[in-house]
Amino acid sequence: MTTSPWEWNAWDFRDRESASAEDRGIVGFKVSATDGDIGKVDAASTEVGASQIVVDTGPWIFGRQVLIPAACIERIDWDEERVVVDQSKDQIKNSPELREGSTWDDPGYRADVSKYFSDSYGGGRHTL
Repeated sequence: MTTSPWEWNAWDFRDRESASAEDRGIVGFKVSATDGDIGKVDAASTEVGASQIVVDTGPWIFGRQVLIPAACIERIDWDEERVVVDQSKDQIKNSPELREGSTWDDPGYRADVSKYFSDSYGGGRHTL
């Protein structure tokens, strides 16, 4: 029996409500991993095919900022001002770091981030 690889698009939200994140304003919302808080949303984009949040982890990972693809967002709790992601703190901590001199929209960096998070969903094909 042959199975076809599934496709996971890192840069698209799972649902329409989350896709309104930038318009409704989630910058400053707390971000929770599966096992605890990881920081606050520093920037958000809902651009089709490039949706993401940038999380300021504060002292948790020595002040590092982390790019999290929109597909990792499980839900947004508008009342609690919280973004819930389906990754653990360790998965977030071990995600690719932004290269010196690069920006969040650097194609090579985004490919690394997409592959990294795709692997946590079973390693299916990922889209950049």
